[in-house]
Amino acid sequence: MPKMKTNRSAAKRFKKTKSGAYKRKRATAGHIMTHKTTKRVRRLRHTTTVSHSDLNRVKGMLPNG
Repeated sequence: MPKMKTNRSAAKRFKKTKSGAYKRKRATAGHIMTHKTTKRVRRLRHTTTVSHSDLNRVKGMLPNG
């Protein structure tokens, strides 16, 4: 059986943490920042973890972690 291929776009977006969770960047932080509040822009700078409901989908795209 051949090796499973890693989805390269997912590999660039998600990183596995030491505890086994996956880090991701927050959405809507790419452009058009002028109409967003300062508080919201500050919050968007930081990373967060992938939600439990999406975890199996992300793991499927990253078979080797």
